[in-house]
Amino acid sequence: HPPGAMFIKQVILEGFKVYKDQIEVEPFSPKHNCVVGANGAGKSNFFLAIQFVLGDIGLHNLRAEERKALLHEGSGSHVLSAYVELVFDNSSGRLPVDKQTVSLRRTIGLKKDEYFLDRKHMTKTEVMSLLESAGLSRANPYTIVQQGKVARLAVMTEAQRLDSLLEIAGTRVYDEKRSESQRIMRETDSRRAKIEETLEYIDERMHELDEEKKELAEYQSLDRKRRVCENAYHEKELARARSELDNSDARRAQGAQRSDALRKEEENATAAARDVEAAL
Repeated sequence: HPPGAMFIKQVILEGFKVYKDQIEVEPFSPKHNCVVGANGAGKSNFFLAIQFVLGDIGLHNLRAEERKALLHEGSGSHVLSAYVELVFDNSSGRLPVDKQTVSLRRTIGLKKDEYFLDRKHMTKTEVMSLLESAGLSRANPYTIVQQGKVARLAVMTEAQRLDSLLEIAGTRVYDEKRSESQRIMRETDSRRAKIEETLEYIDERMHELDEEKKELAEYQSLDRKRRVCENAYHEKELARARSELDNSDARRAQGAQRSDALRKEEENATAAARDVEAAL
């Protein structure tokens, strides 16, 4: 590490791969460190544990069966969860945390995958953003350099080496973000076009509804006039019928009076005729 750089001071593991019981590996040099051991001693798993916490490609979003594969499966009691904790020397302030020593732990189980920064729970997104701010981007394939990559670097062409330098510089992150921003802009333009089309349709419908509203208002006005005329006509007809009925009643009453008078005259004439006959 260059002078003043952030570096790992301590690694703590428990339940991860071959490490069933808790172990603490320290101290680490701020310059170079070499991990040695016999075959099967756990060197590869130790390296994997560091990748695991830093969210290296392939270890970021794990399915249940992938998490289970990282749990210790040796003899004895079954391990239900595991964790790996990296303790960083942050004297340089590379991590935007106001502490000289920062611990980052990742805990997994069959149904959980959690991060903790100094024992405080954090989301994966927050942790990845924090690591990227310190230059440990998952988009940079050379944050962790495996031995196979060293061999490939030695035989690269100049163009490939330039691409690698651009990756190491972190430009891929910005290219990906630019591509993502362009995709979002295209989707936004597409949604805006659909919204404008919908608004145009709504405007047309509003115009049609306004016309229908005017027609309805005109119809209602004419209908009110029609009902007024009909009511007036019906009232007039009713008055005429009542007048004719009253006249008919009057004529009937007059006819009844004349009939009574004629009947009396007939009775009087009959009586007079009887009197004459009696006198003869």
